[in-house]
Amino acid sequence: MPLHQVDPHRTRLRNALSATLVALACLLAPCGTLAAWATFGLADTGRYVSTMAPLAADPDVRDAVADAVGDEVARELDAGAADGTVGPFVREAVRSFTRTEAFRTAWEAGNRAVHDAVLHALRDDAATRGPVTVDLAPVTAQVRQRLAADHMPFAHRIPVEHTEVAVVPAGEVAGLRKGYHVLDAAALWLPLATVVLAVTGIAVAACRRRALTATGLGTALGGALLALAIAIGRRLTLADLPGRLHRPAAGAVYDALTATLRTASWLLLALGLTVALASWLTTRRPRRTPSAAPTAGPAPTPSPPRART
Repeated sequence: MPLHQVDPHRTRLRNALSATLVALACLLAPCGTLAAWATFGLADTGRYVSTMAPLAADPDVRDAVADAVGDEVARELDAGAADGTVGPFVREAVRSFTRTEAFRTAWEAGNRAVHDAVLHALRDDAATRGPVTVDLAPVTAQVRQRLAADHMPFAHRIPVEHTEVAVVPAGEVAGLRKGYHVLDAAALWLPLATVVLAVTGIAVAACRRRALTATGLGTALGGALLALAIAIGRRLTLADLPGRLHRPAAGAVYDALTATLRTASWLLLALGLTVALASWLTTRRPRRTPSAAPTAGPAPTPSPPRART
């Protein structure tokens, strides 16, 4: 009679609890990664400016900036010109300006100003309820200086005071503020909860190696779904843009901002597959079978007794 008998009902309960905890951990892993990226990546001004700085050399971004700024400057100049034909010259001058070192400096200063304005609106609940605006007067002033140096007519008429541009509409500020507070809290608690749930789920499982394999596969699936969500988000973001905007430039900005998140998703995929494969290989390790004992030969037959004489 065995000394210890496994209770099948208790085993099923342990496996069900383990499966639930592991599934929750695998579900929270990509969500925690997304929250950490938004809080520690996008919400850090220094990282944001460093991420956006290389885009000053991107041709699509430079063309988009040149068209936007050039159209505004040309509109102001054409209003004071007699024939209204200075627009093409202004756009060409602005396009030339985007290839200078001064544009890179203005690009970084503009991105820093935009980021500071948005962060102030998201973090401060007592901030203005209107739209989030940023003053781009330094950029316009540098453009005007460049045009004046090229002896462009009416360059001195370009306004540089109170050149505020709305970067976030007033109706979206409240929703973005609530979302930011949620992500800020989730960035700390979701990764911790993921680790606790995964470790607990593996510990209570009746077969821990099988639970570890399932955790690895679930983590890899979460990383793959996160990478897919990034790709779908890119397509939806570009599809919602107005036709007048440069979609290649918007795509370059999206790719730059989500580069760290894409890397994290691939790391989740690789880590999960590595853990699952290692666990599976140790489970499938061949076991040594005891060698069979040598069989004894047939017993010798006794010889018949000899008759006495």
